[in-house]
This record gives sequence, structure tokens and C-alpha cells, in this order.
Amino acid sequence: MLLIVLAYLGGVLTILSPCILPVLPFVFARADQPFVRTGLPLLAGMALTFAVVATLAAVGGGWVAQANQAGRWIAIVLLAVFGLTLLMPRFAEHLTRPLVAAGNRLTGFAQRDGRPAGPASSLLLGVATGLLWAPCAGPILGLVLTGAALRGASVGTTLLLVAYAAGAATSLGVALVIGGKVFAAMKRSLGAGEWIRRGIGATLLAGVGAIALGLDTGALAQLSTVTTGGLETKLVDRLGGRANGAPAATATATAAAATGTADTTDTTAGGAMMAAAANGAQTGGGALAGGAMMRTAGATAAALPVEGTLPSLDGAVQWLNSPPLTAAGLRGKVVLVDFWTYSCINCLRTLPYTTAWARKYAPYGLVVIGVHAPEFAFERDIGNVRKAVHDLGIDYPVAIDNGYSIWRAFDNQYWPAHYFIDAQGRIRHHHFGEGEYAQSERAIQSLLAEAGHPDALNVPLGLAGAPAKGALAAADSADVRSPETYVGYARAESFASPGGAVRDAAHRYDAPARPDLNDWGLAGTWNVGAERASLAAPDGRIVYRFHARDLHLVLGPGANGRPVRFRVTLDGAAPGAAHGADVDAQGYGTVTGQRLYQLVRQPGAIADRTFAIEFLDPGVDAYAFTFG
Repeated sequence: MLLIVLAYLGGVLTILSPCILPVLPFVFARADQPFVRTGLPLLAGMALTFAVVATLAAVGGGWVAQANQAGRWIAIVLLAVFGLTLLMPRFAEHLTRPLVAAGNRLTGFAQRDGRPAGPASSLLLGVATGLLWAPCAGPILGLVLTGAALRGASVGTTLLLVAYAAGAATSLGVALVIGGKVFAAMKRSLGAGEWIRRGIGATLLAGVGAIALGLDTGALAQLSTVTTGGLETKLVDRLGGRANGAPAATATATAAAATGTADTTDTTAGGAMMAAAANGAQTGGGALAGGAMMRTAGATAAALPVEGTLPSLDGAVQWLNSPPLTAAGLRGKVVLVDFWTYSCINCLRTLPYTTAWARKYAPYGLVVIGVHAPEFAFERDIGNVRKAVHDLGIDYPVAIDNGYSIWRAFDNQYWPAHYFIDAQGRIRHHHFGEGEYAQSERAIQSLLAEAGHPDALNVPLGLAGAPAKGALAAADSADVRSPETYVGYARAESFASPGGAVRDAAHRYDAPARPDLNDWGLAGTWNVGAERASLAAPDGRIVYRFHARDLHLVLGPGANGRPVRFRVTLDGAAPGAAHGADVDAQGYGTVTGQRLYQLVRQPGAIADRTFAIEFLDPGVDAYAFTFG
């Protein structure tokens, strides 16, 4: 909402720029004419020009969002160009000279021979005004459109464009009402307005440099749709969980988990369900999309109520394994929509079932769609997602929902989340988190039978072949006493290094000497950001006192992308048989990409253990611990 307000104010203030002054005398000359006959057509012409220019720019720039890393650099270059146009008026004048010339010609034609101020000439003057406005609107519109290229086009982008155009139309409408009296005041304020433009341009160029150097991840995390602050967490917990009759989040879930912003390992059978959601399932409380209520654990596929309709899938910035799919095109098919993100341990543990269902029931008409909605900034990288899809063996369609358009259309709040849609496009069942796989599979069979495939009821339930391995294997939920723990300060809890965390600056830390259960800390020189902690010098460590069979840590190499070697210990010794899939028996491993790493899998009795990971090279990024 704040960005929309700022876009609107930006449109309002654009009238103070020098590039619009040539046309204003003609606009003010019509201030005494009837507004419906002259003013309204003029504003309509200007809005039409804005719409055409923005649409052409959006369509022409759409390929940038598809171009992955190359597109990111192209967008960065465009941002730099727009910054220069704000900083250097002569440069902006040179780039926009064709539009200004066209606007001047139209203005002259509209005023030629003293023709009366009719609707047609006013509309033409509005088009000219829109063209003349372009040198001022261009940088702002460019920021919005290149932002869409970096993050993916979304409804939010459209709203920003509409807000900007509305602001420009508002200022012009006020000018029409007030008339020439405001003209002199605008001239007096022109100098200050120009310096403000230059200041914005300089700030923008500094931001472009930060993005190019890879320094923008922390800011992206704070602005991300799904990494909200503590205030939103408390509001959702109070207004969402309790208002619907569900108890407040239990101690097994983090505050961020209560908002539905994180995959949370808790002690319920639901796995990643937020504590409030799990409690809602047990009590029958908790409102969902389409006005449906959460189903109780004892519900069966025999009675599947209508919970809503399949919303639009148009918000995806790219599709993997498939051309773009639409809700209309899926009519006649039973559809399973799976919201996931590739570093989410709970999502990974549901994948063996999701992929099995996709293959088992494809002959009967089931379509599985994975909607990848990122939690961390690196999960917005389509190259990272494409590699994860390949490595995980996912061959069904995957929609890249970097702008959370599909997420919001479903009113979803959870990773993972499964929505079951019948052949008529109606949502008939849902499940949040891990577990209850037999119930979900029965729901698929029931919907396929309704769609004319009764043979689907005879397909054996469950997984076939060897059990899942590594991080994809089911958790030992009965013996997990450690919660998901974030390393970045935005959602960090139980940080036990002496002196606490120093935000956004390199700092030398000492590990806690005797950490209590679920306490953790850093040792060495780290830069703790909102989303991650980055090792600034060699020989850094992370220590965690935990109680679980499995320990995972989301890691990634630094901005240079170089592999980072590490060694894991348990209670000061090599893990031996307790090593995870990404570590050998001596505890050695290498961070080669941005993903979840399984570091510990204990084969015997579970007890409180002290985990430590020492990084032998600088530049590693650490994001979050999860357990199982």
C-alpha cells in the first residue's frame, strides 16, 4: 500500500518538472471551458497515452523476466539509464526528443487555426500532453517496469502504474480547475523540484551499484512479500488464529511460522503446518480461501465439499516442464496444486508422494502443478529453481510464482499446501503440511471417479519402490524437540553468542560456552543481515544445541559463487554413522549451491547433542536450520 501511495504522489509531483511546461499554457487556456466537453477528453487522452506506452513497455520487457540472469543484468542497465535521466536533464532530453517533437506537433495541430475547444481537439491535446509528459514519467515508469522484470510482473506492478497515472491526471485536473494562477507557483518551485529529481537519480545509481555487486539480498528479504516483520506476525496471530476460534501459536512454532510465512517443523503430525493451523484442524476452526473451514483430521474422501473455485494461474513469471496453463484450459481435468519452495524441508518430504501421484494417476486425467513461491531471495533465481526441479526429478508442470500472484489468488499461507480441484474447476479438498498422505490420495481417487474414471479407485495407495532417501525421507516427528531456526536477524530466536547480534556489519563473534537446548551462536567474523549471516573471514563456525534425528541447514556460496568447504562435528567429534546425505563420515562437505543441506542423520537413540559446522573458506551464507 505504501508503494502505491508513493507512486500516486510521484504522478502528482511530475507536473512540477520542466518538460511539461510547454503544454501547460494550452491546458490552462481551457480552464474556463466546460469540464465534460474539454477537460474530461483531455484527461482521457493523456491516460490513454500512458496506458499505451506502459503496455508496450511491459510487453516489450516481458522477455527480460524470461531471460533469467541475462535479463537481470539488462534490467540493471536499464535502471542505470533511468537514474541518469533523473540526474542529467540534458541526457533525458536527448533520449525523449522524438516523443517531445511528436507532442509538440500534436499540440500545434490541436490549436491550429484557432479551432474551438471541442471534445476531439481536447482529446488530441490530451494525447500530446501524455507524449510531452513522457520525459518526466519515463524514469518512474521505467523503475516500475524494470522492477517487474527483476521480480516478475504482477498485479502489484499494474496497480503502481495505475496509481502513477491517477496521480498525474489528478495534478492536471487540479490545474484545469485552478487555471493559470498555479502556473507561476510551479515556475517558482521548479528549481527545488529539479534538485529533488537529481537526488533521486543519484540514490538510484547507488542502488544499481549495490544490486550489481550482490549487496541487495538483505533488502530484498525485508521487502519480500513473504518475509514480513514482527508486527504483521502478531496481527495475523491475533486477528487470524484467535478470531477464527483457533488457539494462539504454540511454543513449538516460531513467530514467523504463525503468519504462514515459513515452513515450520513442529511436533504435530501435520509437520510444516503452522501451530495455529494445526490447532484449527483439530478444533474445526480457521477460515480458508473460498470461505471453506478447515477439515478435521478424521474427514475422509467420501464427502468432499465445494471450498471455492480454481483461481487464475496467469501470475506465473515462467513455467517449467510445460507451456503456461490456465484455469479454463484445465476444465475436465482433476488438478492438484502444490505450493512449495525448493529449500523448504517440509516441502521436500512431501515431494515423493506428489511425484508418485503425478505418475500413477496421469493416465486417469490427473494434472499436478507445482507452484514455486520463494521464501528466500535466492529462490527467485529461475536458474536455481530449474536446477532443483531437475535434481529432484520433478517432471510435472511448475509455475514460477516470484510475485506471489497465484499464492494470493488462493489466499494461501502455508508451505507445503495441497489444493485438490475437480473436473469442473472447483476446489474440493486441501491439506497443509506433511502427513495424511492416504487421505489425500483417496481424495484424488474420488475426484477422478467423479470425472468418469472409476478405475482410479483400484490403484494401490502409497509409494512404490525404494523409500525416499536423504532430505526427502519422512521425519521422526515423535522425537523432534528443536524448532526451525532462522539465522538472519529478521526472524532469529535463541541466539546465544555473547553480546547478541550486530546488524548489517562485520563483527567478531564468540560461540556460547555451554548452550542450553535450542540455543545457537556464531564464532568468527560474520555479517548478520535480515535474511542470512555471511562469513567475512575464514574459520567461522556455527554452533547449535539440538534434539532431533536430522539436522539441516540452508546454505549458499557467497556473491563470487565459489565453493566453500566445511566440516561438521557432533559433541566435538566426527559424526561417523550419524552423518547426513551431504557430509561424509569424517564430517567433510562442500557448499556448491544455494539449497538445503542435510548435515546430520542419527541412526540410534536421540539425545541432546551439540552440533558445530566450521567453514574452511570465507564467503558462505547461512539462512535457516530445520530438523526432522
